[in-house]
Amino acid sequence: MPDIAFHHIPVLPDAVVEGLQIRPQGGYLDATVGGGGHSRLILASDPTVRLVAVDQDPMALAEARSALAEFGDRVTFWSGNFSQFDPGTQRFHGILADLGVSSAQFDIPERGFSFRHTAPLDMRMNPHQPLTAAEVVNTWDEIDLANAIYTYGEERLSRRIARTIIDQRPFQTTTDLAEAISRCVPKAYRHGRIHPATRTFQALRIAVNQELEVLETLLTQAPQWLVPGGRLAIISFHSLEDRLVKHRLKENPDLHIVTKKPVVATEDEVAANPRSRSAKLRVAERIDPTQPPQTRRAKYRKEAQDAREAQEPREAGD
Repeated sequence: MPDIAFHHIPVLPDAVVEGLQIRPQGGYLDATVGGGGHSRLILASDPTVRLVAVDQDPMALAEARSALAEFGDRVTFWSGNFSQFDPGTQRFHGILADLGVSSAQFDIPERGFSFRHTAPLDMRMNPHQPLTAAEVVNTWDEIDLANAIYTYGEERLSRRIARTIIDQRPFQTTTDLAEAISRCVPKAYRHGRIHPATRTFQALRIAVNQELEVLETLLTQAPQWLVPGGRLAIISFHSLEDRLVKHRLKENPDLHIVTKKPVVATEDEVAANPRSRSAKLRVAERIDPTQPPQTRRAKYRKEAQDAREAQEPREAGD
């Protein structure tokens, strides 16, 4: 295993801190701690803040323990998928989930997330779970494979790709699979904006890790873990996740949508951190039922006005 640090630059750092409205004595949950970048920002915001850090990847959790060691017992670590997390009676002032695959997972060839390197078809975020991409590719029937590639990869050539996989399997490595997909698509498609295997690899990763199912669970449970006025912040990286987040937050009667449109990275951030290009942040607040409706409406109107004013360009001399 190469010595690649499980560290990444947190995307949308200012927007996350602002969206969570970090408060003194607050308790926070980072449901996807990764290398600990966002957790560090939260903990550094106030010396009285406490945080629970969750991750299903043992490598990520080990890196986070090291990166956040300076905060001592203000941080509690929990190993597992966020869909299995149970806070008991604990309630949080803010919950963050930075979805998708971290840069480190892509950069470690043995994890099998990328076809930039020859590696086993793995793609497991939790290396202890049984299902791998190799099993999906080499044992699923053609209909299930095509449906997964179409649904999770939004790949219009899903049937052609599935048929090619069935005809040429077994596949053992990422590059063998990517090359087979590339050979089976039309020439114009082969030389498009992205590699022709990109959407299929996304679909396999989502299927292996049940990403949409566990996200659905989080979106159902997390609002119940918030104190009144607590914030839920979700960063997604593709349209399937973002649509699910958008609709579930909107449908929950206990939540007020803070971000009417998703927050995206600035040009400067994209230049400094290309991974942020596709990031979308949505934030919702748990409604305080003890506040009269008119008080809540006034509060939300003021926050919306403040947000608009913060985005307006300042006149020269201001």
